[in-house]
Amino acid sequence: MTHIALSSVSKRYPGGHEALSGVSLNIDSGEMVFITGHSGAGKSTLLKLIAAIERPTAGSVVVNGQNVGTLRARGIPYLRRNFGLVFQDHKLLFDRSVFDNVILPLEITGFDRREGARRARAALDKVGLLHKEKARPITLSGGEQQRLCIARAIVHRPSILLADEPTGNLDAGYAADIGELFRDFHQVGVTVVLATHDMQLAARLQPRQIEIRGGRIHHE
Repeated sequence: MTHIALSSVSKRYPGGHEALSGVSLNIDSGEMVFITGHSGAGKSTLLKLIAAIERPTAGSVVVNGQNVGTLRARGIPYLRRNFGLVFQDHKLLFDRSVFDNVILPLEITGFDRREGARRARAALDKVGLLHKEKARPITLSGGEQQRLCIARAIVHRPSILLADEPTGNLDAGYAADIGELFRDFHQVGVTVVLATHDMQLAARLQPRQIEIRGGRIHHE
């Protein structure tokens, strides 16, 4: 079953910069896919189009049978319930505890508080941060903040996990730990799509790899 399908997708930004040009790509349900390429190749744009953060200039982006490029604003929150998003600007809430950061997505969707708390602690346990649930994010290391972002992304048990350079700025030990987390999610059937420069991670996890150069698929 195809989870994500891009057909002849282009994305041009104001000022004329074309981030993607004529990209066609199918990602099946339960696949692990790494999008690789140099900085500015279009990897982040590709993820943002899948998550309906950006809309394509041309072509179609279909997720779970739904054309997300033509989705009305009110439909986007329903679409996003399928996604766990780990983007480079963490957007952590530094005035709230680690626990409150993770439970927030469930509170927004009106989840039962007791069940939400159970899920939040399970997600923190999964990423090895349960012992820091009362801490403020500012007191965490870079690697711990990244793991907190992953806990928040997976707390609602998404079917698709999108991550943009999730091991960027991390030392090799933290990067390996985070790689194993993504492997775990993939093994329970989550579709995992990572934009990454990390070839060590790719060698370890053996995903399907798609290289983008200058906004086009160069090699698969």
